[in-house]
Order: sequence, then C-alpha cells, then structure tokens
Amino acid sequence: MADNQQTTALYRLQWRWHFYAGLVVMPMVLLLALTGAVFLFKPQIDHWQERHYRGLSVAGELSPDAQLQAALRAYPGATFHSYRLPEEPGDAAMLHLALPGGEMRDVFVSPQGRVLGSRDPETMISEVVQKLHGQLLLGHPGSWVVEIAASWAIVLILSGLYLWWPRGRGLAGVLYPRLGGKGRLFWRDLHAVGGFWVSGLALVLLFTGLPWAHAWGSAFKAVREELGWVKGAQDWTIGGTPVGDPHAEHDHAAMAASMAGMDHTAMNHAAMGHGGMAPIRLSEMVAKAKAEHLAFPVLVTPPGGPARFGRKGSADWTVRSDAANRPLRVSISYDAMTGKELRREGQANKHVIDRVLAYGIAWHEGQLLGWFNQLIGLLTAIVLVILPVSGFVMWRRRKPETTLGAPPLPPVRARIGGIAAVLVVLMVLLPLLTLSLFAVAMLDALVVQRVPRLARWLGTT
Repeated sequence: MADNQQTTALYRLQWRWHFYAGLVVMPMVLLLALTGAVFLFKPQIDHWQERHYRGLSVAGELSPDAQLQAALRAYPGATFHSYRLPEEPGDAAMLHLALPGGEMRDVFVSPQGRVLGSRDPETMISEVVQKLHGQLLLGHPGSWVVEIAASWAIVLILSGLYLWWPRGRGLAGVLYPRLGGKGRLFWRDLHAVGGFWVSGLALVLLFTGLPWAHAWGSAFKAVREELGWVKGAQDWTIGGTPVGDPHAEHDHAAMAASMAGMDHTAMNHAAMGHGGMAPIRLSEMVAKAKAEHLAFPVLVTPPGGPARFGRKGSADWTVRSDAANRPLRVSISYDAMTGKELRREGQANKHVIDRVLAYGIAWHEGQLLGWFNQLIGLLTAIVLVILPVSGFVMWRRRKPETTLGAPPLPPVRARIGGIAAVLVVLMVLLPLLTLSLFAVAMLDALVVQRVPRLARWLGTT
C-alpha cells in the first residue's frame, strides 16, 4: 500500500511539474517550432530572394576588379567588405559594402559589370526569422527569454517521458495511438505518443541551440577558455554577437561599429591594388578562391577587413567558405603582397568540442544531410506544434471553471531521490533554469502563499 502511495505521489508530482512547465513553455515552443521550420529552408529562401540575379548571360564578362569598381561608383564613399563568388556561371557577384553612414549593403553586380540592385542584409527573410527564433527581435533580453524557455522545455520533455513510461501497458497508446480512440483518449495518445517519438530529436535541438544563447553561451565560452579547450576562431554567435570576429555570422551592427575606425580609403585601395599597398588584386584572389572549390557561399575579404584566426584584424587577404553545412567551412589567409598562402583553418584545425558542435549546429539548422536533414527537421517541428495544441485541448477539457486546473497535490509527500539528483544536474548545467526556479520560489513564498485565493486558483495549496 505504501509503495502504491509513493508511486501515485511521484506520478502526480511529475504531472504537476509537467503542467506548470507546459504553461510557461508551450507558447515559446510554438514560436520556436514555426520559426525553426522556416529557417530550415534558408538556402532555398535565399536563392528565391536572389532569383533575379541568377542565370544571366556571361557574354562580355568583366573581371571582379571591374565589378568592384562598378559597385563603388554606385555607392560613393562606401567601403569594400567582401566579394561573394557567384554560385554558378552567369550568377551576379555579391559585394558587401559598408556605406559612409555605417549601414551595410549587399550589391549585386552582373558579369558585365552592371549594378543590378542592392539590399539591406538585415531585411532578408532568413535574417529576420533567425533573429526572431534566437532573440525574439529583442537582442540580448530576447536571447535570455529563449534560453529560459529552452531550459524549461528540457524539464518538460524529461517529465513527459516519466509520465509516458509504459508501466506494464501494451504498445497501443505508448508507441502508436489507439486506433478509433475518441475524445480525451485521442488527444492523450496524440500528445503522449508524439511526445515520445520527438523527444530525442527535440533534446538534440535544445542542447545544440544553447551555445548560441547569451547566458549559457557566455558561460560555456568562459569555461572553455579557462580549461584551454579553445583552438582557432569560434564560428557561431553568442546571443547574436560574434565571438572574436565582428564580421562573422553577418552581424551587421558589429561590422559597422568595427569599420567606423578603419581607414576606408586605404582599405579600398588595398582591395584594388592602388598606391602600391597590395600588389595582389581582387581578381587574382577570386581566381585562387575558385581553384579551391569551396562550398558556397565563398567570400573573399581584402586586407584591413575582418579579424580571422583569432587575430585582432588582418593585414592579409582571406578566402573563406561560410557553408551552411558547417563541417565544410574553410578559411584561408593569403599574404597581401605575394599571394602566398599563410594559414588554412578547417575542421581538422578545430578543438574536438568545436567539431562536435559544428555537426550539431549543422543538424540543428537542417544542413548537415541535405534534404533528408530538412525533412526530419520539418517533421520534428510539425510534432512540436501538435504537442502544445493537444496539451491545450486536454487542459481545457478538464479545467474547472474556478481554478487553473493544475493536477492535484500528491496524497503523501513524495520521495524524489533520483529525480532530485537529475534536477540538481540540470540546475548546474542550465544557469537560467536555476535562476528562474529561485524566482518562482520567491514569488510563491512572498506573493502566492500570502493570497489564499490566488494559491487555491493556482493549485499550490
């Protein structure tokens, strides 16, 4: 009898954790699933947005130097930041410029040197979706909110798996929904079975997303530096801010800030071979870049451009692949005067942690295994949309009119042993989970328990 009471008490305790975590997390799960589903198709979306600049005639093709001159003539006083190689013959080159006022501009130039159009990179669909997904368009505060939601989503998944555990039941309602189930049984099976099948994939997405978050990513970076686990430049942002390279990850605000102190005239002349500063011209570097056959997009950056290889600024030419499939990324540095290769950084040069994260992030973004990865990511997102919808329906069907409808308190005090150990581990690994738990405890003690009517409505008494 005592064992049965303990089993019931532990089940109800987990149910309450799952319920309260769901109330907080589910709206964010919906947002993250929907925006994540869109971002999976970033290459296709970017390709569609650039459709007018592709498949052009190559007759009378001019050199990259001539294309650069055309872009600079169209934007007097602008600073040359990088040249993106055309993906296919006949595609326009994209030149990334910093305007005199600090704004960034992508300028598309045809093979014949005609400026076809330009855009503010911040307005790209994938850029907006990415910032909504990772920061809610709110910068660092938004990143903290997303991180809190991700931390509680991990609690939600683990408590959900505990509730799902078969406990002697058959496969129906466990591995597949009971056919013919109606009403609450249908919604319960949809929620429980879908949650089980998606749980592993969702945990991978959550943990591979944490290095981007502001608080977790900053702490992770500090620990790595303290333990000497850093080798080479980090190629992902923390809370939307690049690490070591203000131009990485297309953080255009950081680019503008860093470029404000540069000698723009010298930089442009260096890129074009004027004044004897850099005999190696853009056209020669583009030829070298083409010979490397790197994964698209391939960027050529002039001397005086972004910091690379952990150095504070670069006096060299840089050719790098910013491939969405991150394990394919390569950066090569060339001497500005001779064109001799100085450094090459790829996955083999990274610390093992960076290599693992590169694969994890590429999976997270749907680019590791091409269309198969995108399909799995899309199916995961669809199930993650179904879960809060089915959970909401179940809650509304059983919610009393006068209370929130939280699961009842356990009949006896539950012995949580192993669960407590898991919670401690999560609190150590997820700092914002710990802070939010303390905040909830303080709110309960100082506010909720002092207002009996509110406590009864929330189901905490």
